[in-house]
Order: sequence, then C-alpha cells, then structure tokens
Amino acid sequence: MKVFVTGVNGQLGHDVWLECRKRGFTTVGSGSRTLDLSSYVQLNITNADAVQNIIKSVGPDVVIHCAAWTAVDAAEDPANLCAVRATNVNGTANIAGACAAVGAKMLYISTDYVFNGEGEKPWQADCKDFAPLNVYGKSKLDGEFAVTSALQKFFIVRIAWVFGINGKNFVKTMLNVGKTHEMVRVVNDQIGTPTYTMDLARFLVDLVQTEQYGFYHATNEGGFISWYDFCCEIYRQAGLSAKVIPVSTAEYGISVAARPFNSRLDKSKLSSAGFNPLPPWQDALHRYLLEIGEISSP
Repeated sequence: MKVFVTGVNGQLGHDVWLECRKRGFTTVGSGSRTLDLSSYVQLNITNADAVQNIIKSVGPDVVIHCAAWTAVDAAEDPANLCAVRATNVNGTANIAGACAAVGAKMLYISTDYVFNGEGEKPWQADCKDFAPLNVYGKSKLDGEFAVTSALQKFFIVRIAWVFGINGKNFVKTMLNVGKTHEMVRVVNDQIGTPTYTMDLARFLVDLVQTEQYGFYHATNEGGFISWYDFCCEIYRQAGLSAKVIPVSTAEYGISVAARPFNSRLDKSKLSSAGFNPLPPWQDALHRYLLEIGEISSP
C-alpha cells in the first residue's frame, strides 16, 4: 500500500507517518515546513495546483489528512479567519479533489467541536445535529462537507483531547505548571476522553486498509472524565504534589473560544465494524509519560 500523510509536523501526523513506515508501507509525508525526513515533501495544502501535482506524482492508494489549523483560541481573531478557512476548508477540499482525481481513498481527521457540546449523552458517529460553537469547529465541519461532497471512498474520524510526543498538549502544559506552582486551577465541567496519538495512529492505519467507509469516533477507552480529573491523574502518575483546584468554565474565564461542555464521543461503531477499541486512557497516559521521560519503568 502507498500512503500519503499530510501534517507530519504535528502530533498525530507524525505518529501516523511512523506507524505506516513501521508496517512497511510506501509512505510519503508532507508538511508546511522544511524537515530533514526521508520520503517527505514540503506542501502548502492551500495551493490547489501544488496539491494536485504532488498527489498525482505520488499516486497514493490512500491519503491520511492530518494537516489542520488547530489553534482554537487564535482562530477567533478576525485577522486569522481567512487563514483558518484556507487551511481547514479550502485545503481539505484541495486534498479531496486530488484524491478524486487519482482514485485514492481519503481519511479526514475531524473533531468533537462540530457538535454544540450540550447535554450529557455521547455523540453518535452518524449524528448530523451539527452546531459548532467556535470558528475552529465550524471550519472542521465545513472540511467534512468538502470531503463528503467530493468523494465516496472516505473515512471521517472525529477525535478529542489529543496528546502526543510531537507538539504542545494538555499533558505537557500541566506537567510544566505542576513543577513550578503549588496550586493549579483546572475546569471540571467539560467532559470527554483523552486520545493518545500513538494508539489513534494504529487504528487509523488499520482503518484505511479496509473499505469500511463512513464516519467514526475514536478516543481512548477508560470512561468519561473532566480536564480536572485528567490533571489529577497526570500528577498522580508523574509524582507531582501540586494541588489541583476544580473550577467551572465560567470561573476559569481565560479561553477566547467557546468550548463544548459535552465532548463525550460514542465509539461503539468501532466494535460493530470489527475494530479493537483503543486502550484505556490511564494506560495510554502511563505509556506516554514513559515515552517523554517523565517517569521510569519499574
């Protein structure tokens, strides 16, 4: 299988690229920056001609599209609106069009932010009750529409609360704060489940080897939690003594973009389609802390 992976500069794209290579696939990665990697091409996905030319020259069986604007608060700045739309909507449309032209499958990474975050019921993978609360969520939803309007051979996988080795994330931020502060305030009314990019990458690569097209939700197992719960477990496993204070989103009051309170994603479609669930997030966190050298093996 020949695979083209966008966004290998980021957390998820990096691990997907590694997983494909680990399995012996002919793998080409792309990103917006110059990187010293083998089988890598620099690509601006907002340039439709460049996308068409590169994907045509590679001739992939599947494109795993991980590239995206993911700075949620920065996306709310009117000065960034054009760039957000160009990347998440137009860029995705360019990838989808190029896949259609060469007959390749496409996997698009989306987000729980396409929903309104209300209630307590987990969002079903095939739910169409879309009502994003912020610019980022709207751009990712429009990216979904760009894929579904151009292709029949597509996978759309919505994820949430991602952490991985290659980039910034909640775990790294909380570790840094916990080492320099005696007390940290963390919101306890936003509920979801963390997603470890290494575990997610394995599922995505399993998925693209099939023809089970459609919408999926994928996070680690282990139950629904708040960011407060997640931070407490990070500190417990890392042996940090900082006190974690639960606060409401309103009390926290720093975020520019509105965040969903309900990020519960129903993942039952994975099992019904024959895929193994991702491991529990507690175990994923342990392996991640080992990977980044925050804890040592017993």
